[in-house]
Amino acid sequence: MRNEFDGLASRYDQDPSASLVAKGGEQLNVITFMARSAPRGRVERELLSLQADASTLMGQLVWDASQRRDHVTARSYYDQSVTLARHLRDQRLEGHALLRTSYVALYGAQDPRAGLDLALQAADTARSTSPAVTGLALLHAGEAHAMLGEAKYCEQALEDAQRQLERSDSMDASADLVSSTQFGRLAGSCYLSLGQYRRSQHLLETTAAELHDRRKSRAIVLGNLTLAYIRQREVDAAVSTLIDAIAELEQTRGGGGLNVVFSAARELRPWRQEPTVADVHDRLFALMATT
Repeated sequence: MRNEFDGLASRYDQDPSASLVAKGGEQLNVITFMARSAPRGRVERELLSLQADASTLMGQLVWDASQRRDHVTARSYYDQSVTLARHLRDQRLEGHALLRTSYVALYGAQDPRAGLDLALQAADTARSTSPAVTGLALLHAGEAHAMLGEAKYCEQALEDAQRQLERSDSMDASADLVSSTQFGRLAGSCYLSLGQYRRSQHLLETTAAELHDRRKSRAIVLGNLTLAYIRQREVDAAVSTLIDAIAELEQTRGGGGLNVVFSAARELRPWRQEPTVADVHDRLFALMATT
């Protein structure tokens, strides 16, 4: 059952979440049933741990499939995971579920203050058990500070996050959540929010070139890179990058990437009479029609 779950989770960054929701729900139902009838001890604990992971994944899938609009359902799955983690006294699992909840506040509800509180809570919860979860939570705390215009606190959170991520090793059960491109992706987004567009551009260009296996994440990076180009009035580079982002989204339909790409397209409106800009808008409309 764990292998089947891992297989489904590995498809998240490659496939549209709408195509994975049914399988994820089926897995969660079976795991929940088995956990309820398991003998006390190690078997029950392993099944409850898997149930917590499956609940977190379902929240992730539902939220992404809804283009980051169905906050209520996503949070309900994350709340289930938090409850299970606390029952197991597993602070790593709890921290991960809280971190996912912070994403809903930050990128769904657009409430950076609530997102910051949840990200810091996730970091504090996982600090003694998982440098990976702690580091990721601090990265997103940094982004929340950036959204709030708090440059000093953002820089401090990024530094703290980097130290934690460097501590993550194979003994960290959440080590697989971390990739070499994560810091550049989040730092680039932070500097975009802070108006440091050239610094953001350099980080996002490097990250996009290295991102291959996480296509939904790459679409977000390309969308943010497009915004960095637009805000420096580099329209040709922006259009080229936006086309690459749309190509990724045609395959994955990632909710985060779609939202960023639509924002970038809106900021290109002053140049809508340019043929290349008109063409990219047409391609975006075609994507919307099939999403």
